Amino acid sequence: MTAVRRVVSLVPSLTEAVAQSAPGLLVGVTDWCTHPPDPAGVQRIGGTKNPDVRGIVALRPDLVIANEEENRAPDLAQLRAAGVEVLVTEVRDLPQALRELDRVLVGALGLKRPGWLADAEAAWARVEPAGTLTAFVPIWRRPWMVLGRDTFAGDLLARLGVRNAYAGHAERYPRVPVEELAAAGCDLVVLPDEPYRFSVSDGPEAFPGLPAALVSGRHLTWYGPSLVQAPAVLAEALEAAR
Repeated sequence: MTAVRRVVSLVPSLTEAVAQSAPGLLVGVTDWCTHPPDPAGVQRIGGTKNPDVRGIVALRPDLVIANEEENRAPDLAQLRAAGVEVLVTEVRDLPQALRELDRVLVGALGLKRPGWLADAEAAWARVEPAGTLTAFVPIWRRPWMVLGRDTFAGDLLARLGVRNAYAGHAERYPRVPVEELAAAGCDLVVLPDEPYRFSVSDGPEAFPGLPAALVSGRHLTWYGPSLVQAPAVLAEALEAAR
């Protein structure tokens, strides 16, 4: 297999993972890749949903890393048609995320397994939930959308003792009227700051009387080096809302 020397990442989580493990490999990242905030010598190639396919091809990458949920199949098909190698990850829970990180970093890029990956496994292995709460987790408003079945973020919350009220929904990200959410009888609402930037003044007011946990979207939804701190960061935010 040809050694990979030039990588384009279409996934913020994977950008952070590669940047921390072998920063010299990255030649292109999306506009949404914020960690690191401004990698030297790396070109921005558009969004996760609307990448500049021609621009990516012009970078002559040995590999493009993508995700089946974050990136659009037609864009990936165009890259493959142009002769670019594309690796697509799939993440539904923490164990799968750890396996996919191994597949990308060790299997595809030929790197030594990074220490932060072992640290992330250890950090989550030490988690002991402090009771069980039921919550719904909006990811968007206008219209309101929440976490449904088989989501990575839902799995992390479950490990921290928070049961997703919509985990059994037929859809992964269902649209749910705000009136239904308010009447769901949950213990709290979990409001991440991405993809929608919920804040103290934007989100909690829709659910008066219901405790709101404002959490870091990066620690809830990214699978990469942020997983090391995620158990402590999320647990602190959840505890503050109890």
